[in-house]
Amino acid sequence: MNTREIMANDRLVKDLKHEVSNHILPFWMALIDEEYGGYYGKVNYDLKIEEKAAKGGIFTARLLWSFSSAYRVLGDGVYLKHAKHAYGFLMNYCMDKENGGIFWMLDHKGRVTDDRKHVYAQAFAIYALSEYYLASHDQEALEQALALFNLIETKGYHSELRSYGEEYTRDWVIKDNEMLSAPSDSVAAITTNTLLHILEAYTTLYTATQNNCVKEALSALVDIFQTRIWNKSTNHMRVFFEKDWTEKSAVKSYGHDIEATWLYDKALNVLGLENDDAYTAFVSEIADNIQFVAMDKEGCMYNEAENGQVDKTRIWWCQAEAMVGFYNMYERTNEVKYLNLVERLWAYTSLHLIDERAGGEWYYSVEPNGEKTERPVVEPWKTPYHNVRACLEIIERAGMGE
Repeated sequence: MNTREIMANDRLVKDLKHEVSNHILPFWMALIDEEYGGYYGKVNYDLKIEEKAAKGGIFTARLLWSFSSAYRVLGDGVYLKHAKHAYGFLMNYCMDKENGGIFWMLDHKGRVTDDRKHVYAQAFAIYALSEYYLASHDQEALEQALALFNLIETKGYHSELRSYGEEYTRDWVIKDNEMLSAPSDSVAAITTNTLLHILEAYTTLYTATQNNCVKEALSALVDIFQTRIWNKSTNHMRVFFEKDWTEKSAVKSYGHDIEATWLYDKALNVLGLENDDAYTAFVSEIADNIQFVAMDKEGCMYNEAENGQVDKTRIWWCQAEAMVGFYNMYERTNEVKYLNLVERLWAYTSLHLIDERAGGEWYYSVEPNGEKTERPVVEPWKTPYHNVRACLEIIERAGMGE
């Protein structure tokens, strides 16, 4: 790393530490619900908090992951305090103590309003509980993560098809996947989105446990991405499938593509496959493709494409994941062009997506014409998980945590 790269890297990490410590995390900590538990589930575009908004299982798990990871990387005890608060709400209200698994949605008092079980949600709970264990060494959290792993593997995995199911009833009877199907299709029996978040969950769980069953499941997922998900002719991931793995949609999700490169690489690392060219090609080929097809001259990344039509919306989480994806490529190759991409993404994000209003966090997205999208800044899918993770990943990779 030359002097210019060292200075650029140090400046980037300094900016990210300031953003996560002084802006993002304080925003979310201020949303703590001391009366009913958890955190307020909605903040409108005008920054008005809706204290009676729903609190989702995924929403809670993502908050637990964010505070746990922040404590582990940055070392400030206030983050552990908030992680414990989120953990309490997840275990006491989101978890089904009779049938196992976490619920999809609860009201502001913690009463279940949507009791369906989605594998995607269970994966996030595993991810969060594993990270909380790594931060707190709470053995109960690790046991709960392993219990959810066993639940997914017994209820949600189809060994003949080598795939995971999507949506289930409260008592684990499979049903049509209404929650995470393609917009243009009625039902997708298999989604890359769910598989990607199982991959990240099992990577962290294996890091925490070194459990051989988890290792086997993670290894199988790595192979699924290599043989089923990666479209080597386009260097995108296939996104939606029928039960027999027939591709169901022509969507190319740029954000998930670049997110997958570094999550897949992390899985390879914990499995000891980080230097296996047969696997690492997935990382480099997809990342390089995204560099050329999805990046705007302004330094931002587009959302997705379907049937040749590109959605040029600049969504907050896509920029965050692209930063980590290209920083991962910089680490892997030592090529400065990837660090330059991260710098440009951060410059665009700082100027256009970070909400400088008093009481703001990050806008949901910016329209192609440059206008802010008037969507809530907190809702069931708008959480600190992506932007906190982008900051913490780069801080930790640069060796500049606590």
